Amino acid sequence: MASLQTTTMLLGVGLAILILYLIRRDHLYLMHGLFWVAVAAAAALLGAWPGLVDRIAYSVGISYPPALLLLFACIVLFVKALHADMVNTRIERDVRRLNQRLAMLESDMESLSRNTSSASPATSSYHD
Repeated sequence: MASLQTTTMLLGVGLAILILYLIRRDHLYLMHGLFWVAVAAAAALLGAWPGLVDRIAYSVGISYPPALLLLFACIVLFVKALHADMVNTRIERDVRRLNQRLAMLESDMESLSRNTSSASPATSSYHD
């Protein structure tokens, strides 16, 4: 049992170091990285103190402690998926607004170039 605890703790610490490395190299956005560091810290904590799950499960009234871990993992994944959907929605909205602004700017430039070319007939009528 001690080797499982050591392995879990080392995996948590290793994951935290990897996440911090990815944040530092700008391969992972800071807010996402903080979430994963928290997950890694929880894994390291459970590896260092395995009786914590039993105590929490007992205090909550769950008779089978591993069920608490599964419930917690499902809740964390649900929250992460919900957050990802919220971020994607915001990005899609921003892209749509940027496309609309670009279309309005192109329209304004086109109308300005038409007005300029009609005001001076000697200029070229070629437009990109």
